[in-house]
Amino acid sequence: MRNNETEAFDGEASNTSMMSGASSPYQPTTEPVHAGYVFRSIRCDLQYLKSHFGILKAVEVVLSLMAFICIETVMMCSPCSGIYLFEFVSCSAFVVTGVLLLIFSLNLHTKVQQVNWSLTDLINTAVCTLFFFLASVVLAALNHQSGAEILAVIYGFVVMVVYGVNTYLAVRRWRLGEQHPLQASEYMRARTASRGEVETRPEPQ
Repeated sequence: MRNNETEAFDGEASNTSMMSGASSPYQPTTEPVHAGYVFRSIRCDLQYLKSHFGILKAVEVVLSLMAFICIETVMMCSPCSGIYLFEFVSCSAFVVTGVLLLIFSLNLHTKVQQVNWSLTDLINTAVCTLFFFLASVVLAALNHQSGAEILAVIYGFVVMVVYGVNTYLAVRRWRLGEQHPLQASEYMRARTASRGEVETRPEPQ
């Protein structure tokens, strides 16, 4: 008799918990799944790094850093305006281009669709081309006594050429009407991957 009462009580308790769970406003949501998908979508895009734009951007980051290191080794200057201008241009180009390389290589640009990333990249490359040209010419005209200054000028003109090639390719891509190639390709790739996951997922019986 005692066992029957205990079983009945357990059955009522389980039914009560199921009903309370069904009627509770704090139901499990899909947020954990969504958060997991967001983290899984942040990955290193080797296809971009192997492309012309990825390679050029990596070279720009390295050369800008080398130019900045060279100009930082200059201890004495007279006048110093050319040194300061080249220092500002090389440091700014290194930081901005490095951030863009990180954003594109990790597919972070697909999370912010409101920004025209192709236009942003085009503006950055064009501005860096112009400012590296000006900074290198001013540095060569005013400060070319030491070996570090001469090496900085060489790095400045080389990275200017790389930025110029990148700008040419970006403008040609823009004229061909591919104003959002990175966003579109990554968006379609993510849609295809998610659609494939849905199709391969077994249906509940």
